[in-house]
Amino acid sequence: MKNQTKAKPQPKVEKRIVDVALEEYNSFHTHPTNRLINYICIPLVSFGILAFIWSIPFPHFDFLGKYNGFVNWASFLVAGIIYYYLRLSPLMSYAILFVLAIFSFIIVSLEKSFVLAQIGLMLFVIGNIGQLIGYRKEGKRSVFAQDLKFMAIAPMWLLSLVLKKFNLRY
Repeated sequence: MKNQTKAKPQPKVEKRIVDVALEEYNSFHTHPTNRLINYICIPLVSFGILAFIWSIPFPHFDFLGKYNGFVNWASFLVAGIIYYYLRLSPLMSYAILFVLAIFSFIIVSLEKSFVLAQIGLMLFVIGNIGQLIGYRKEGKRSVFAQDLKFMAIAPMWLLSLVLKKFNLRY
């Protein structure tokens, strides 16, 4: 009788929520032209949203004192994004915090000499037009038409590609 070794079944590894979301988003970006367009347009849209929300007037609170300029509607958006990313992937939340810090620095520099709301709106529109062109090239409907959560997943997808280049597991 031959010695037969039974192969043990491999334990089924459940995918993390972040992996499922990124794979789903990635499935809408298989065409190289669409991917290239999204590499450019995702930062434009993200910056545009942040700049526009930053420009919305925020009430003055005496208890904030000299910190009144640091708290605005965009602060709440940033806090929500960081919390959402932290729940999905701590490393991803640190990466997006770094990106948002750069965006904030640029916004503070721009708000001194430009109309921030118009810049934000213009970048948002240009970025979305670009993404629609990319989806048309892909032959698919916009991923945002299916679920708005992909507005938050899009920057995460882009960051995941960067982290993969550096062999960092998010």
